[in-house]
Amino acid sequence: MAAINLAVIYYSSTGTNYQLANWAAESGREAGAEVKVLKVPELAPPEAIESNAAWKAHVEETKHVPEVQLSDLEWADAIIFSVPTRFGNVPAQVKQFLDTTGGLWFQGKLVNKVVSAMTSAQNPHGGQEATILSLYTTMYHWGAIVATPGYSDPVLYGAGGNPYGTSVTVDQSGNMVEDVQGAVKHQAKRTVNVAEWVKQGNQ
Repeated sequence: MAAINLAVIYYSSTGTNYQLANWAAESGREAGAEVKVLKVPELAPPEAIESNAAWKAHVEETKHVPEVQLSDLEWADAIIFSVPTRFGNVPAQVKQFLDTTGGLWFQGKLVNKVVSAMTSAQNPHGGQEATILSLYTTMYHWGAIVATPGYSDPVLYGAGGNPYGTSVTVDQSGNMVEDVQGAVKHQAKRTVNVAEWVKQGNQ
């Protein structure tokens, strides 16, 4: 059977979701997938980025990471999103990108993509679950197949136990509070496995 094409699409201003994306990509490769790590284009003005040292440093650090294109969504069998929480919703950058997918949606080219999502916020009740669920709402319109981690592995409990997707709390210094690497890697492997089942069933 052909390898699964996995697109790990992230938005990150200071690096947390970039790290989550890289852990997911590592796990995807370990599961036999061909993986692309792709960033959502930045919409914030240069002055805003320049005014925040951590944000500026992260932009410089990730200059080599390609920006996601609609063609990447067509290529992918599975997609994992990693995005920060903004008022219990996805960041404007992510929403803007999702709003460009109408043409693919209209042509039915996003149907049966297997998708999953992860997020971060600065406090445990900062809207992580709402952010993931709001992203999944778009996926339902795509006709995608949402592959949540649920409680499919004990590693999820140590990471906070979010059944919708891995979520992590980030302190004021930018450090992750929970140890979520295992949960991220489990979620990515599960997403690839579900995509394999779907692809096999369509052959």
